[in-house]
Amino acid sequence: MTNIEGTPAVNISETRNKSEQILKKYQSAKVNESATSSSDESASLQIGKQLSELQFESTFTDKLPGDTETKNFTRQVQGAVYSFISPTDPKVDCQTARIPPEYSTQLPEQKMLAWSESAASLLDLSSNQGSTDLALRVFSGQELLPGMKPYAQCYGGHQFGSWAGQLGDGRAINLGEIVNASGQRWELQLKGAGKTPYSRFADGRAVLRSSLREFLCSEAMAALGVPTTRALSLVLSGAGVIRDMFYSGDPKLEPGAIVCRMAPSFIRFGTFQLPVSRGDSDLLKKIADYSISMHYPELEKYSESIDDCENRYVMFLREVIRKNAEMVAAWQTIGFVHGVMNTDNMSILGLTIDYGPYGFLDEYDPKYTPNTTDMPGLRYCYSRQPTIVLWNLLQLAQALVPLTGVPAAEAALNEYQGIYDSIVTERWRRKLGFQTWKEKEDQGLLDELFVQMEADKVDFTNFFRNLGGVRMDEATADVAGKRALMWMKEKEVLEDAVFEDSTRKQKWQEWMQKYCARIQSESGQNDDERKISMNRENPKYIPRNYLAQQAIDKAELGDDSELQILMTVLSKPFDDQPEMERFAQKPPVW
Repeated sequence: MTNIEGTPAVNISETRNKSEQILKKYQSAKVNESATSSSDESASLQIGKQLSELQFESTFTDKLPGDTETKNFTRQVQGAVYSFISPTDPKVDCQTARIPPEYSTQLPEQKMLAWSESAASLLDLSSNQGSTDLALRVFSGQELLPGMKPYAQCYGGHQFGSWAGQLGDGRAINLGEIVNASGQRWELQLKGAGKTPYSRFADGRAVLRSSLREFLCSEAMAALGVPTTRALSLVLSGAGVIRDMFYSGDPKLEPGAIVCRMAPSFIRFGTFQLPVSRGDSDLLKKIADYSISMHYPELEKYSESIDDCENRYVMFLREVIRKNAEMVAAWQTIGFVHGVMNTDNMSILGLTIDYGPYGFLDEYDPKYTPNTTDMPGLRYCYSRQPTIVLWNLLQLAQALVPLTGVPAAEAALNEYQGIYDSIVTERWRRKLGFQTWKEKEDQGLLDELFVQMEADKVDFTNFFRNLGGVRMDEATADVAGKRALMWMKEKEVLEDAVFEDSTRKQKWQEWMQKYCARIQSESGQNDDERKISMNRENPKYIPRNYLAQQAIDKAELGDDSELQILMTVLSKPFDDQPEMERFAQKPPVW
């Protein structure tokens, strides 16, 4: 479960009009800004397909073996990587039937709560397709477009370090694949659209609170430049879902929702693990060959021979290692914590996938985990994420050993740490505003910073964002450092308590002076140029948990105004957006 404190009650009648006015004013400013761009770009926004014109492919089900059983019941699926299954109308399935009629009036009506034009553009869709009745029917699971062949994937995985056997898409149903004008392949998947053979004891549905969080973070991460699955739509289902949020034995009726997720592929590490656990080497090879041909075709030139230490399967493993190193390096440097890094939640494309109890660092805490079930062991806490990625890669490598051989797999895994260190160091360099990286000196400075930030509970995002505003102005490092300290106080990055304690204040002043001296040791960039470059690396706006909860509280009453504003702000996370300062604030003290 996600550990999110509830926000104070929202008075919808008093705030909705104000929120809508702010949103309209902000969007109007963005329209005027966009109007200054080239006429060609403006015209291109008007060119696109209607939703009904999308041409779907189904290479996953055409090229890989599927389940021969067509009935929808929970079972172990052998020798297959998918089962055909269709979405079901959330208003008429068995879940809704269990809800007492007297509760029905408490549920907001079915509606398209959110639509990502950015994600839609990847499908070559024209603007405003999300407002059509067809979009609502398709993405609520009530209608299929021509060419869609819906199915649920079969895979296994390690969960919290223990092998869990068959898992699969318990509440996700893949609709099909779209190849856009640029040749990019995108799979569409509905999450929360009904039961599948892999639902086990669950109902295949999703509540609004978790669905909104997934939609919001998927698109926010894309705007932050982090490898991620995308979210096209968020539909309020109009039906209820019964959940015991706190596992307290007191289940409640909650509004249901469905998210349409997008990715070039939803193949996971666990997709390879399951057939190996069953001794099905033939299926393993088919999955590997499909993955390479569809997503790493440049590797097909390599041999298949296990005697070749650089065969296509070894090269595939290396690519997956590199992409996942890039992903987790991005997580660490924006302060993102996934929360459930099981092997069934790891993508062969190095995408952030399955947004469950995720969180972003507010105050810097290397032991932070947003997942309450992970708190005893902190397996998936912030500081351990790079190591857990390596552990997960080890499980994938072991599954691929029948195709790679042990020595080649070990050699590939041994490359991970160097790849990760190189990528994450470069990202820290840019965040700190350095033009070069002096390994011993700069790593020491960074480590010292983290010690100070943890001790004084400094907000991760706000610190790095405001660090770009530190000015040298040709002053000495000592003078610049003292001014930098006061700048951080003025911006409320460092709290008053730091300045009331002479020891704590002195430590921060010493760090600031070292930092200023390091900046001054390099030439070729003035204060304004450095601020611009640092602001491109250090976001001002992130999807903090309390912001998502505020949007959820309103959305559960059928009011999407806060969500719409938040989506707009998070689409430009590196811009200042003066009218949206409240979205950059630290969480309130409840």
